[in-house]
Amino acid sequence: MNAPAPPTVRTALPARSSPLLRLAAEGATGALLRDTGTIYLTKGMVSHAESASAPGVDVLLVAGGRLPRAVWDEAAGRAGPRRQVGGHLVTEGHLTSGELEICLLTALYDAALFALAPGGGPTRFRRGVGHGIGTVRPVPADAVEREARRRRRLLDSAWPGPAIDTAPLVRRRVPPCGGGSVPLRQRALLDLADGRRTPADLARLLGRPVFHVLLEVRRLAVAGLIDPPRPPPSGPDVPDVPPRDSPAARPFAADGFTSPDTALLRRVRDALEAL
Repeated sequence: MNAPAPPTVRTALPARSSPLLRLAAEGATGALLRDTGTIYLTKGMVSHAESASAPGVDVLLVAGGRLPRAVWDEAAGRAGPRRQVGGHLVTEGHLTSGELEICLLTALYDAALFALAPGGGPTRFRRGVGHGIGTVRPVPADAVEREARRRRRLLDSAWPGPAIDTAPLVRRRVPPCGGGSVPLRQRALLDLADGRRTPADLARLLGRPVFHVLLEVRRLAVAGLIDPPRPPPSGPDVPDVPPRDSPAARPFAADGFTSPDTALLRRVRDALEAL
């Protein structure tokens, strides 16, 4: 006589829990789609994430210098009907399983920062939809949401305002005095700051996680090495009154935008890094 199947355990959730947590509690498999990215679930666990704002696994491996483009293209073409590209690369000896796991988790958390961002648009779910990269270690949904919130807080603490994340980077012609040497990871960004490339463009060029690039870009702005984006002009009929305690409430410079208090922001950064 067969033993009875164990009962399905459902996690108790708050009434206003996120769609991702509700799907995870159901043990759902499929793709959670938003305008800013896609989260893939397998039996309630997050197996992958993608976003147009974050480099994919192929970019991290190829532009990052780990694999030639021809090797990736061949693996993508020979991965079989399920298109498990990552597993094929490991089987053929191009990557170790540990390298693949690190790369997949890096891409997952990098894309989830955008896919779970506030204001990311309507949420849709397509059941049964998978991805073609492969899964080494699925991640609990609450851990993904928690890490996305932590990264947003870290970015906000480095520079108060998300406009710098999407604006083309403009290197300041006359750097501030006493700035000291620039670390190599920031020097590479400065060398590519041509007034046309955004932080996401630089992440794809260098094969770096975009979160790391955004954090370094904000630190460069605090150090006065790149110009912060200029605020859009206010409409003629709608006055733009910033909060009294915001940086925008300070007097405007002659060229139309507010110069940040770089000394204060630098002290805040140093204190946070010390913690």
